[in-house]
Amino acid sequence: MEKKIAIIGAGISGLLACKHILEKGFSPIVFEARSGIGGVWSQTIESTKLQIPKKMYQFSDFAWPPSVTETFPDDEQVLEYIKAYAVHFNILPRIRFNCKVTCIDYVVPGNEDFPSWDLWGGTGWPFSPTGRWIVTVQDAREPTAPVEVYQLDFVILCIGKYSDLPNIPDFPLNSGPEVFNGKVLHSMDYAAMANDCAAELVTNKRVTIIGFQKSAVDIATEVADRNGKWHFLSRETFDGLRHVLRLFRLCRKFLIISQGVDHPCTLIFRTVHWIVPDYFIALTFKSLNRFTEFMVHKPDQGFFIWLLVILLSPLVTTHSASCDSYMQPVIQLTPYNVWFQLWIFSKLVEAYLKRKQPLKKYNMVPEHGFLKQISSCMFTVLPANFYDKVEEGSLVLKKSRSFNFCKNGLVIDSEETPIATDIVIFATGYKSDEKLKNIFKSSYFQKCITESLAPFYRECIHPQIPQLAILGYADSPAFLYATEMKSKWLAHFLAGKFKLPTIGEMEADMKKWEKCMKYYANESYKRSCISVLLQIYCNDQICKDMGFNPRRKKWLLAELFAPYCPDDYKYLCWQT
Repeated sequence: MEKKIAIIGAGISGLLACKHILEKGFSPIVFEARSGIGGVWSQTIESTKLQIPKKMYQFSDFAWPPSVTETFPDDEQVLEYIKAYAVHFNILPRIRFNCKVTCIDYVVPGNEDFPSWDLWGGTGWPFSPTGRWIVTVQDAREPTAPVEVYQLDFVILCIGKYSDLPNIPDFPLNSGPEVFNGKVLHSMDYAAMANDCAAELVTNKRVTIIGFQKSAVDIATEVADRNGKWHFLSRETFDGLRHVLRLFRLCRKFLIISQGVDHPCTLIFRTVHWIVPDYFIALTFKSLNRFTEFMVHKPDQGFFIWLLVILLSPLVTTHSASCDSYMQPVIQLTPYNVWFQLWIFSKLVEAYLKRKQPLKKYNMVPEHGFLKQISSCMFTVLPANFYDKVEEGSLVLKKSRSFNFCKNGLVIDSEETPIATDIVIFATGYKSDEKLKNIFKSSYFQKCITESLAPFYRECIHPQIPQLAILGYADSPAFLYATEMKSKWLAHFLAGKFKLPTIGEMEADMKKWEKCMKYYANESYKRSCISVLLQIYCNDQICKDMGFNPRRKKWLLAELFAPYCPDDYKYLCWQT
């Protein structure tokens, strides 16, 4: 009998899962709540572009078109690329648009106690002879329409982390948005607007952005740009002449009158993070190779690898109490816990950014190190002209531990005078774990999601949730690349090519990964971010599970020092 597989979500993760499962002979059904594909790329702000080089954000078997020559394509180019992929591999006929999955529930015969199983799903294989998922689907256009119920053998959740359930802070009584006379929205709502509607909303308005991650700095720069348009030069002309004009320091003094001072955009944040120029990101990805990963400790490393790390990486800073027992021999040799080369790299980056950006001038030097930030998957690219906007007064930076609303604006803890504001945009992230939890009807599965900080097995399998995989939850600077590898692994598993370890073995592996990453990220650890320093090592594990050679280069020197990219795994699933 043909196995019934459902994929929930038609963003990048859902499309990848569908494509690779189709290649294994299955006929999955894809439920998408929106009217189109692309996930977060279908709703972005006008200035959005890739934060990593397109070579690292590429399907391994579907290259970017020659017409896209930019290293960092914009949002429209990315979305067109994703759509072309779906058309090329005939994925669109598998998708049911405007179908919102409201809940899923796992059912087994009454005499089976699945939480006591030693093997995942009772067998360690993808499909159970008795267990089924019940998926309830609602028409997103007609909430009052009758729901549809599907009985399925396997479910793949591709619902993403950065949509649907915004994270908005709580405020004391009479100190929240309810007392504010202006408009309050989340960055999700702003991104969902058409570009002309978003421009109309903020033009000639005093806008305040809350946050300091990617969405916050991008929206703040975009708003400052819209409210600081040049009177005597068009924006296009100004952009073309900007570098020449800077040489003579004439931009602001003689040729430009800006409205930004009259309608400034204010950026309020609690913590300053390192933000880097795009060219720096391109250089960083070129250095991600096996040799650099030798300097990072790994779960289950053997004595030779442990010794190699010791020889390559003298230790220089303070001891961390969160190290696992497999790291204890290192700690007995030296009282330090962050490896010298990585520490030096981090300090060099920090020194470079302090030199190139006016961080000290605007009190924007982060209190944490660059290494700690990247270990926590916090990557933010500096928008063009960010500090130019600050200097001209169209963008105002305010660091504050807390703030409250008042009738005409916001009151921050460091100032007595309220910040006069017409619009407040929260760029404060999403409740991703709660969103994932809420799709399960069972309180047992909900607790599985929320009551553990351990990552998923191979970043997509929860040992206590049978016949289900979660794609797109794990963070990575090269998200498409990392998710495609997991999709190949999952399709191979569904095809019955290998069996999962016991539940106990998977949980032990997850715990080692958790402690390994806490070793570097410390209190900034996130379970969705474990492969950022070890992407090649994670790919090696996936290849070994599938029975393929993880060494993808033709020569030893290339294997050690050349960066790995999606092209290296193009023919992975074609191997026999």
